[in-house]
Amino acid sequence: MTSQQLLVYLSLFAVCVLTKPTDKKDRIHHDPQLSDKVHDDGQNFDYDHDAFLGADEAKTFDQLTPEESKERLGKIVSKIDEDKDGFVTVEELKNWIKFAQKRWIYEDVERQWKGHDLNEDGLISWEEYKNATYGYILDDPDPDDGFNYKQMMVRDERRFKMADKDGDLIATKEEFTAFLHPEEYDYMKDIVVQETMEDIDKNRDGFIDLEEYIGDMYSHDGDADEPEWVKTEREQFVEFRDKNRDGKMDKEETKDWILPSDYDHAEAEARHLVYESDQNKDGKLTKEEIVDKYDLFVGSQATDFGEALVRHDEF
Repeated sequence: MTSQQLLVYLSLFAVCVLTKPTDKKDRIHHDPQLSDKVHDDGQNFDYDHDAFLGADEAKTFDQLTPEESKERLGKIVSKIDEDKDGFVTVEELKNWIKFAQKRWIYEDVERQWKGHDLNEDGLISWEEYKNATYGYILDDPDPDDGFNYKQMMVRDERRFKMADKDGDLIATKEEFTAFLHPEEYDYMKDIVVQETMEDIDKNRDGFIDLEEYIGDMYSHDGDADEPEWVKTEREQFVEFRDKNRDGKMDKEETKDWILPSDYDHAEAEARHLVYESDQNKDGKLTKEEIVDKYDLFVGSQATDFGEALVRHDEF
């Protein structure tokens, strides 16, 4: 068994064995906060630094002088300016902030890419992914662990085909990212909803009723009394999840539950940064305007952002 296949097995084992009956399973996909710091520019710009670079990168900014900081910030600005027109718009800045905040996703894709691009042609076909992930396991028609790997493979193939926009069963890096992290892509949201409903809908009627909803989060395991959070979830289902009050959630109600329309923190921060830096008030920023206000973006420190720039180019 390869290390990749072992990882698949162990992760599945962990899900089944390590989850405690009273643990609450969170199906909701929220955009994370940009920073855990208070956003108070009157005190400092720490929140803005975390938002612009990501918290981990922002921590390394005490290594460079202000001059080095400005130089490296200028290089970042060149990457943010997607259409190379010499201006950074709110939309371009929002896209960069989202990239910085979700860098872990691209790092995960990089790790998995190396294990699945077997012929190293810069693409991953469904056959490559299937062979790398399921090849050894599927050779055993009756695995001892009880997992239905063939069913898992069918589900993966369906998701792979959804991510594969041109239908050639060969994924580019962007399509492979959509396959691994479908909740991050609008065109993949239907498959996220479908997979969630299949997981929870035990009686296979195409809906999620109250007991299925609770059963996905909590197992009584012989306990007569439910924890308070379970009682609260029952109320949430009746009052908010089941919008048409028919006692069950359909596809749209499930989508509203697991993929809520959150407040767009990245857009709000992008508008804030533009407003604070836009000297001529034309609604967009030049490199000079950003560098002049460098302390808002990166303070008086900086970091070697080379790896992030390379990743931004790739995606």
